[in-house]
Amino acid sequence: MYWTTFDSPLGTMWLTGDGTALTGLYMERPAALDQPGWVEDDAPFAAARDQLAAYFTGERQDFDLPLSPVGTPFQQQVWAALRAIPYGETRSYREIAEQLGRPTASRAVGAANGRNPISVIVPCHRVVGSSGVLTGYAWGLERKRALLDLETAEV
Repeated sequence: MYWTTFDSPLGTMWLTGDGTALTGLYMERPAALDQPGWVEDDAPFAAARDQLAAYFTGERQDFDLPLSPVGTPFQQQVWAALRAIPYGETRSYREIAEQLGRPTASRAVGAANGRNPISVIVPCHRVVGSSGVLTGYAWGLERKRALLDLETAEV
């Protein structure tokens, strides 16, 4: 397993991968990196670093990277739904639950959203409360607001 860091406008990000696909993007250093078998190496992350840099400068609106997040089948469904939210738009937890055919699963969607291991690229920041208010974000509401502001900035 490989890892590297990326300096973003939101602070240092840690990227993890298996050499073929990205498995994580974190805004705090994952404890797993202290375990045997992890190797710090920039090379497997060249495309991810380039695409993140372009995203943060407003030159890129989506990502074209192989992803391999680890999660339950339901979490995988939620994360796929997150990737379908267009740049600059938001959806509510309820809307995602309805999209998945589980209209009463808003809280489960919220829990899966909170366990998204590939933040920014799998845009969990685009999910808001039903009233449009910003709600929980694992990396803090200030970062969530900054990401949404980036995506809605006038070019």
